[in-house]
Amino acid sequence: MNHSQMERIALYPGSFDPWTNGHLDILSRAVKMFDKIIVTVAVNNKKNAVFTGEERIELIRESIQDYDWSDQVEIIQFTGLLIDLARKKDVNVLLRGVRQISDFEYEFRMALANRRLAPEVDTVFLMPDEQLTFISATIVKEIAAWNGDLNSFVPDNVAKALREKYNS
Repeated sequence: MNHSQMERIALYPGSFDPWTNGHLDILSRAVKMFDKIIVTVAVNNKKNAVFTGEERIELIRESIQDYDWSDQVEIIQFTGLLIDLARKKDVNVLLRGVRQISDFEYEFRMALANRRLAPEVDTVFLMPDEQLTFISATIVKEIAAWNGDLNSFVPDNVAKALREKYNS
């Protein structure tokens, strides 16, 4: 296979607890640049997660199923070093969403550490629509905990799942 025929694949890692409209926006931008995106749901046992890894995968899958690009997306669960997964999947691009300067500082350090571990892997930063830059999983969880209106923050299926978690 010559270079022009190679499939361009990116890993889009995150905890995605919960999956937000900001994440969805980044993904919808990325599918225009890459042939395939592997959304990698990081499961960190030290964090108090609202949703299990399996629930997060299902919520992401449901939220993208009606988009014409959904077949370009694979969603998997992963624990460990992202670089190890990138090598296993033969992927040399990590995709990260950056909302503001504070995100960038953290992401920049992570990108440099990943580059030190795997020089062949690059990190690509994407910015969400400016109307979504204030959305974070922490804010979404706070709104859900107080039974606030989640419609402008997360896809409908995620809002429904959050209401079930927090109001049960």
